[in-house]
Amino acid sequence: MGRIQETFLDLEKLKKKALVGYIVSGDPDVSSTLNAMQLMVKGGVHVIELGIAFSDPMAEGPSIQQGHERALKNKISLQETLGLVKSFREDDDKTPIVLMGYMNTFEALGSKVFSSTAKENGVDGILIVDMPIEESVEFTEQTKKHGIDIIRLVAPTTSESRIKKICKQASGYVYYISLKGITGANSINVDEVKNKVLKLRELTELPVVIGFGIKDGSTASSVKDLADGIVVGSTLVDIMGGNKEEIEKHLSIKINDLSRALN
Repeated sequence: MGRIQETFLDLEKLKKKALVGYIVSGDPDVSSTLNAMQLMVKGGVHVIELGIAFSDPMAEGPSIQQGHERALKNKISLQETLGLVKSFREDDDKTPIVLMGYMNTFEALGSKVFSSTAKENGVDGILIVDMPIEESVEFTEQTKKHGIDIIRLVAPTTSESRIKKICKQASGYVYYISLKGITGANSINVDEVKNKVLKLRELTELPVVIGFGIKDGSTASSVKDLADGIVVGSTLVDIMGGNKEEIEKHLSIKINDLSRALN
């Protein structure tokens, strides 16, 4: 059993929801990212999504775009991120880590090399934003071979027939996008999300997490009972872009707020 599946099963037994925290690898530098990852776990984050910096992160709002830009200034690479995960594993062999990024970055390394190296360094899953199921056969085969989950996105506009196809090729958990638009957007329609997630649950036995637009304890509370967990990204990336001397303090406050609201 992989770390992702084990984490969600443990949380289900405890009747708790998963807090999934997203930050960008190498933002503002590698050591800060590693410190933040450790701090997030101490504060109550159950799964870490590490963004892989890309020059054209089309699904991201201004906050995460700026996080990508800060990381790119440091010339952070996918290989360096794999090394970062390896460093994290020296002290934490339990918390699942998912790499989230765009197809070009992963293709540059190749599915075979990436999958084997990622497994060796302690990666548990990947979420490639712009990789449609029709173009992911090779990556799916290689990651499955090495026990790495492919997390799939489902949007509010995704048809039921396509959701079925997506869920058949998904593993780990399904990431439901709670609103139309980019990351960090506002105004989650709770009733609409509820209806969509209920339908999604009919089509998959995988855990469902909700992301986009969740920024604080209040928004976390509004959707916490609709799924198995929530994803928080933009607000954490904003903190990573602030005064380096205050990252630890503000990150702790934010994670504690989210954790209390969620469970």
